[in-house]
Amino acid sequence: MPLERRVLEAIRWNERGLIAAIVQDAATLEVLMMAYMNAESLQATLDSEKATFWSRSRRTLWQKGETSGNTQRVIDIRIDCDGDTLLILVEPAGPACHTEARSCFFRSFGEFVREPRRY
Repeated sequence: MPLERRVLEAIRWNERGLIAAIVQDAATLEVLMMAYMNAESLQATLDSEKATFWSRSRRTLWQKGETSGNTQRVIDIRIDCDGDTLLILVEPAGPACHTEARSCFFRSFGEFVREPRRY
């Protein structure tokens, strides 16, 4: 079912038409990753019940796990009080991070300060 216009207008999209989406394991409540969604990816997520995001670098939709098989089945979607951040509760089928770590948040900031590299 398509999202109603009034719902889409109530979301506080950023200047690029995106909203931050924090992904959390529904069973453990561990934060797994953060990505961005646009209206199209939010609708695709609702339709498929699989986490789908907007790639800012590739400028295209991407479904989590489409190449790795590490999909995320959506259990619930919540929106914060300001309407500018989503919390996506998922059942993950494998690691969330492209490094194969369970969560993208596997390093402390202290570790990053000592060795500030990107993966």
